[in-house]
This record gives sequence, C-alpha cells and structure tokens, in this order.
Amino acid sequence: MPKVFEHIVHLYIENYWATDRESSIMLTPSRYNIDAWEETELLIISRADMLDLIKKIPSWLEMIRLMDERFAIANNRRLNSTISNTAEKRYEEFAENNPQFILRFPQHIIASYLGVTKETLSRIRKQAMK
Repeated sequence: MPKVFEHIVHLYIENYWATDRESSIMLTPSRYNIDAWEETELLIISRADMLDLIKKIPSWLEMIRLMDERFAIANNRRLNSTISNTAEKRYEEFAENNPQFILRFPQHIIASYLGVTKETLSRIRKQAMK
C-alpha cells in the first residue's frame, strides 16, 4: 500500500480565520480538513447568512475585504517562496515571519507546510543553530 502524505496548506493561530473560499463561493464541499491543535472557537455560517450579515453590517464587508487582501498577499508570498527558494530559505523566511508558529506547531506539521520531510526540517534547523 502506498504511503499517504498529509499536506498542510495553511497554518492559523488566534485572530486568523480558517475558511475555504472556493467551497463557500462555489457552494461545493471542501477538499480540505481543519484540524485544531489548541482550544478553538468555531463559527459555522452559511453563505446566505454571511451575505445577510454583509447587508446588515457594512463594516463586516470591510473586515472580509481586509482579511482577503492579507490572505492573497500571504498566499502569493508563499507560492513565490515555494517555487523560487531552497528548503533552507523557505524555513528561514517562515521562522522570521512566523516565530510564534515555530513554538506552537509540531515539527512534522511545519515540515509538511514547508513541503519537506520532518528529517529534512530537522537537518535544516540543526544547521540554522550553528
């Protein structure tokens, strides 16, 4: 039986919103799972209810717009890093931009997020400490 690899697409901490915009917009089942590593508050809202909130509370739309902009920038940076940088450089940028993630997520989760094995990440971290 072939080995199944888990691919971590996003990491979130407090004040982040985990969502699948494609699923929400297209009204299709998500292909992703959300796995909470810490105690989490969960809001489940339908697309219809979200659109209703936007109509009733104009600042809600502004909040969503700001979150979407930040998400788009982060996604573009990650994509560029993934296709342009070595594993060492990806880890360096990740650690520099997200030091709290290093402390809060297990090494195998960070490795998957960076697209490397946990053994490669261990080697990179050892080299970085020298």
